[in-house]
Amino acid sequence: MVKAIIVINGKGGVGKDTLINFVKEYCMIQNVSAITPIKSVARMLGWHGEKTLEARKFLSDLKALSIAYNDYPTEYLLRQANKFFNNKREYVFMFVHIREAEEIQKFKDRCKGNVFTLLVRRDIDVNEFGNSSDDDVEDYNYDYVFDNNKSLEEAKHDFMVLMDTIISRCINKV
Repeated sequence: MVKAIIVINGKGGVGKDTLINFVKEYCMIQNVSAITPIKSVARMLGWHGEKTLEARKFLSDLKALSIAYNDYPTEYLLRQANKFFNNKREYVFMFVHIREAEEIQKFKDRCKGNVFTLLVRRDIDVNEFGNSSDDDVEDYNYDYVFDNNKSLEEAKHDFMVLMDTIISRCINKV
């Protein structure tokens, strides 16, 4: 079974989860985020899931503290990646959400297996979020960039073609 990890990134509201749901219709996937363990801690500190600018900055700052202290977000993702590659179930893709360029590169360097990076873009009126995690998503040289400005049907088709391209790359590496 060929498996690939896609580090997916893009500003809020560009359709990352919608694209991932398209893939889920055709194959087994996993979907994990570097912010998941941070959200657990944030809930203990009174965060209730809101996506305000203040909350987004709080999560970004809390993640930065965790990275500085013990690199927990990357360690968490590497454990998830190892489980994915060692799992006998027929997962084809694992989507990993990482915002910061240096964290993407660190994960890619340390992860064993097929790992690709993908930036999703969409022409929407997105202002700055006020934190580097959200505002600097373009500051990385991604393997793939997906323009998500078409109708849902066209986006679905084009995204599935991209997923086929990535799987073909994995097969040709073997």
